[in-house]
Amino acid sequence: MKIDVLTLFPEMFRPVTEESILGRANENGVLDIRLTNIRDFSQNKHKKADDYPFGGGAGMVMLADPVFRALEHVEAQGKRILYMSPRGRLLDKELVGELSHCSDLVILCGHYEGIDQRIIDHWDMEEVSVGDYILTGGELPAMILIDAVARLIPEVLGSSNAHHEESIYSGLLEYPQYTKPRAYAGMEVPEVLVSGNHKLIHLWQYEKSLELTRLRRPDLWENYLKAEKNLTKDEKKILQKMLESADG
Repeated sequence: MKIDVLTLFPEMFRPVTEESILGRANENGVLDIRLTNIRDFSQNKHKKADDYPFGGGAGMVMLADPVFRALEHVEAQGKRILYMSPRGRLLDKELVGELSHCSDLVILCGHYEGIDQRIIDHWDMEEVSVGDYILTGGELPAMILIDAVARLIPEVLGSSNAHHEESIYSGLLEYPQYTKPRAYAGMEVPEVLVSGNHKLIHLWQYEKSLELTRLRRPDLWENYLKAEKNLTKDEKKILQKMLESADG
């Protein structure tokens, strides 16, 4: 997958895109993340990329011309173009999954008070939000989007099925995890996890995922109960027991 990121602050991305899982995927050619500095396309001698908004108001608005030129430079026409914006569609697992099937993505990071609306209109951009809060720019949301989408691309993770077992994608929150040592600060690792009995370990993990989801994310819990599930006999018993305890 090729991802073009248009931003005023390309250096913000390098620690994310050049390290760890994304860095390896970039090196191996699984991902091709390219950073474009919008200021490079400003025709102003001071590389100005923003100005005061018509109609007044606080803050500055990113100019249309340098953004247009940057989009033309990355040949964005005909590609899926995303603008990170608090008024956009929420970035959830459905949208992440949808984007993971794209061969090309173009991501525009706004800054200041936003961008000239004509950029959005002319380029038929999709506005995407990472939540109901405001950040200083679109760079951090863009990093979140890239990381979330990349994890669903074959060969990015060590196992192509790894993400299916993770929190949210399985429909449930992830169960607690432990590592060495078995005892620390007076706390012990649950005995079942060191028993070597893989069936009991799986059932313990499933039960803990159910408990955490019901407690912390009632919305996910309700969706999980409504969803079609392929459960084993033992898993059904655990779920039924939890439902009965909730009713009691």
